Amino acid sequence: MQAMVSASQPEAVEAGLDVLATGGNVVDAAVAAALVQTAVDPQMCGIAGFGSMHLFLPDRGVHTLIDFHGRAPLAARPDMWADRIIRECDDGFGFVLREQVNEIGYQSMTTPMTLQAFDAALRAFGTRALGDLMGPAIDYCEHGFVVRPHVHEFWTQPAECGRIERVRGLTEHPATAAIYTKSDGSLHEVGEVLRNPDMGRTYRRLAEHGVEDFYSGEIARAIDADMRAHGGLITLADLAGCEVERSEPLWTRYRGHRVATNPLPGGGLMIVLMLNILEHFDLAAMGHNSPEYVATVCEAMKIATVEKDCRMGDPRFVDVPLEQIASRENASRLAERIRSGEKTHVPRVNSGGPESHDTTHLCVIDERGAVVSLTHSLGSSSGVVTDGLGFMYNNCMMVFDPRPGRAGSIAPGKARFTAMAPTIVFRGEEPFFALGAPGGTTITMGILQAILNAVDFGMSASDAIVAPRFCATSNTIELTNRILRSTERALLARGYLVLRHPQSYMFPLVHAVRRVDGRLDGGADPGGDGMALAVATGRPRLY
Repeated sequence: MQAMVSASQPEAVEAGLDVLATGGNVVDAAVAAALVQTAVDPQMCGIAGFGSMHLFLPDRGVHTLIDFHGRAPLAARPDMWADRIIRECDDGFGFVLREQVNEIGYQSMTTPMTLQAFDAALRAFGTRALGDLMGPAIDYCEHGFVVRPHVHEFWTQPAECGRIERVRGLTEHPATAAIYTKSDGSLHEVGEVLRNPDMGRTYRRLAEHGVEDFYSGEIARAIDADMRAHGGLITLADLAGCEVERSEPLWTRYRGHRVATNPLPGGGLMIVLMLNILEHFDLAAMGHNSPEYVATVCEAMKIATVEKDCRMGDPRFVDVPLEQIASRENASRLAERIRSGEKTHVPRVNSGGPESHDTTHLCVIDERGAVVSLTHSLGSSSGVVTDGLGFMYNNCMMVFDPRPGRAGSIAPGKARFTAMAPTIVFRGEEPFFALGAPGGTTITMGILQAILNAVDFGMSASDAIVAPRFCATSNTIELTNRILRSTERALLARGYLVLRHPQSYMFPLVHAVRRVDGRLDGGADPGGDGMALAVATGRPRLY
C-alpha cells in the first residue's frame, strides 16, 4: 500500500494513516483525521463549524464537492448590525462592530454543518460509519492532548485593530473557561495536557445515537435551550434545516493542466480568475519572487479581491456573473491592464485590521490516485460552549457585510463567502497536485502561489509550500521576511505600499500532496505544527 496524509496536526495525520493501514479508504481516513483535528485544535475547527470537501474517487467514477457552509440563522436580519460599524478589515473579510457582537458570543454563529458533512461523506463514499471512526478523537478528548505551539499562539493573540484578544474566547463564558483554564484561571501552557471530557461524552453519544441527535434529538434540544437562555439566534428550526450540498467542481486550465476547485460561496472562483490572468505572463522567465513576478502576481490577487468584494457571494442570494468572471476573454482584458502598468485599487471602509486566520486543512491520497482535500473551520471561534457538551461553536457571522444591499450582506439562510478552496490540479486525467489551506482571505493567495511553484517552477510539494510567500488582499503588498530586501526596494520604487512581516512563515498554512508517475510526495507548512507522512510498503516517510 502507498498512501499519504498531510495535515496541520501530527495527531490527525497518524489517525488518517491508521485507518488506511487497516483497510479504510481515503474518505474514511479523511473523516477520522478531521475528527481528531476537532479534538486537538478545538478553536481552528469543530463539529459546530463549516467547510468544503473535495473528493476525487476514480475507482468509483466520482468527482464531487461536499459543501457545508454555515448559514445565517432564520432570525437574522439584513440591518441587524448596520448601526454598529466601526471599520472594515483591511483584507475585506469582515467588519469590526461595536461590542464585537459578530465576533464573540451567542449572536456570532452560523448554523453548525461539519458533523453532518462528515456523516454524509461516509454514507455516500466511505466504508465505515462515523461512530466507528470517532475512537481516536474521543481518546484525545478524554485523555487529553499536549498543547502545541500553534494552539497556544492562537490563544494568546493580542487585540489588534479592533479585533478581540483571543483569550476572551476562552475565559468569558463559564462553560468554556471550565475547559480551557486551570484552577488558578490561567491558560494551559505549551507542553501541558488539556482534557475535555464533556466533548468526549458528546462524541460517545453521537457514536451511539448518530448525528440526528445533534440536529433533532437531545443534543439539539440542549443547544436550543442554551441559545434561548443567552439571546442566541440559532433555534431548533435552524438545526433541523441544516443540509449539506453536493456540487460539481469549478474548472479551468493552466499551462496544460486541468484545475478543479470548489464553487461559490467558496473561494475557487478567485483561484480560477487569478490563474486565467497569470497564464498570459511568462512567470518562469521573470524569475521566482523577482520584483516583476511579485508585482504581476499581486495585481492578479488585487483584481480577484475586488471581484470577490463586489460580485462574489452565495449563489442562492446573489446573481453572480460566473461565466463572465471566469471567461478567457475577461482574463485577457485584465492581463492587458496589468501589462500596461495599471495598479488596481482595493477600496475599504475606514481603516482596517487583519482578519483572524483560523481554520484547518488536510489532504489524503492513495496509490490509485483517490484524493480527499478538506478544509473546515470555526472561523475564529465564538468562545461559546454549551455547558456539558464540550465543543465550541463557530463565529462565522463575523464575515457578513453589516451593510444591507450588498453581495455579502446578512440574510436568513444565507452563507457568507469563504476563501476556502480545496483544489486538485490534474495532468490529463490523473491527479497531480492536491492542496488547500487555512488563513482567511489569504487562503486563495497561498494556494495560488503553491500551484505556480509546482507548475511554473517544477517544485516538489514540500518546496512549493516552503518557498517564501507574499500576499495582496488590499492596496498593500505583504511580504514574509524571506522575500529579498532588494525585491522590497524595487516594489517601493514602483510605487507600491509594502509591509514586511517579521515572520519567515505565516498564513496561510498550505498543505499538499503530489503524485508524479505514481509516486507520492507531500508538504506541510512549517509555519504550523503539522506534517505530511507517506506509507509505502509498510515504511513511513516524513516530508
